[in-house]
Amino acid sequence: MEPQMTESNNGGAGESAGGFLSSCRELLRPAVDRLGCAVARFSGKLARIARDDPRRVAHSLKVGLALTLVSVFYYVTPLFNGWGDSTIWAVITVVFVMEFTVGAMLSKGLNRVLATLAAGSLAVGAHLVAELGGENGEPILLAVFVFLVASAATFSRFVPEVKARYDYGVIIFILTFAMVAVSSYRVEDLIEFAHERVTTIAVGVATCLFTTVFVCPVWAGEDLHNLTAGNLDKLAEFLEEGKAFLHVYKSVLNSKVREDSLSTFARWEPIHGKFGFRHPWNQYQELGTLCRQCASSMEALASCVIILKRSQVTAKIPTKLYPAANPDLCLKIGAACAAMSSHSARALRGLSLTVRTMTAPSPTNSDMSAATKAASDFRAAFSEDVALSQAMHVAVVASLLSDIVVQIERITESTNDLGSVWLSCGFLRI
Repeated sequence: MEPQMTESNNGGAGESAGGFLSSCRELLRPAVDRLGCAVARFSGKLARIARDDPRRVAHSLKVGLALTLVSVFYYVTPLFNGWGDSTIWAVITVVFVMEFTVGAMLSKGLNRVLATLAAGSLAVGAHLVAELGGENGEPILLAVFVFLVASAATFSRFVPEVKARYDYGVIIFILTFAMVAVSSYRVEDLIEFAHERVTTIAVGVATCLFTTVFVCPVWAGEDLHNLTAGNLDKLAEFLEEGKAFLHVYKSVLNSKVREDSLSTFARWEPIHGKFGFRHPWNQYQELGTLCRQCASSMEALASCVIILKRSQVTAKIPTKLYPAANPDLCLKIGAACAAMSSHSARALRGLSLTVRTMTAPSPTNSDMSAATKAASDFRAAFSEDVALSQAMHVAVVASLLSDIVVQIERITESTNDLGSVWLSCGFLRI
């Protein structure tokens, strides 16, 4: 009897353990499924980011390469003995300076090197002056110097020109001056301390420069150039009523921050490809401003188009709604609107090609002339019929379209000015 009871008890315990494990699996299965779905979504997002711009993958690998190269100075004993623990500043510099474009890297790298050199020299000078105050006066003088220099440098960050181009350098200047000046009270060989910091940072910047320029370089100037041409294409797409044309102008409206950033970084870049020194980057910003003004009018026009679609009002004005309006005049205005859109779109496509290829713009733009004539015909026809002018949706849509033609004329003039600057600087392709 006893063996049977023992066997029965063991069987019950086994069934109980199996039931417990089964319950655990049932409880954990939804969590595992959710985790799997989250991992799949995240992997898909990473894949989309890589497909959208493969240069991002290359940049990630370049950062890893730069850190690997600069780590050699830490691993090789003779190099490490030359700098000691200061070698870690080369690694830190790579982490902070390595940027996506060459211009951004040069901006931060040169700012960091020059700011470190200037702040280190100034801090050594402050230390020498503070030593004249004796043992009791030295810390007081150092504290005064740190207060004055940090306050003045921080205030300079409010200057727009400094904020735009040298803000990072000012921050590094404040950090370096404070570190060297404060450390000078305890460090015996201050000159050696400052020298190690400057040289290790220079090594880090040089490593970043090598990997950024010589390994799959990404140029801010080229991105700005393509962004400008792309914005012109997007404006043309709106007028052509292409796919999702009611929303294509939004990316143009939101391009200012990226455009300003690329323009700032492009000024730091050396000669590359078809871009040289004295390249008219500010002209790209002026052209971008005109494109955004045009996109703003397109946004207003898109709102009117949405309202018209909802009210099922077609481009040909229903004469039964406006019996006093001349049907022939309605058709004439509809034709003028169609002509303004088509000719303006072709003119923008031509301007985009001119910018993208850096070729001489055509002295006589037939599409722009045709669009201007259509706008003049519309204004003349619209003023002929009082009843038609009271059709508010017609007045707003057609007037906005006419204004867009005027703005495209300004874009054409700005593109011609850009071509003239290209020619004067020797960048223009004939």
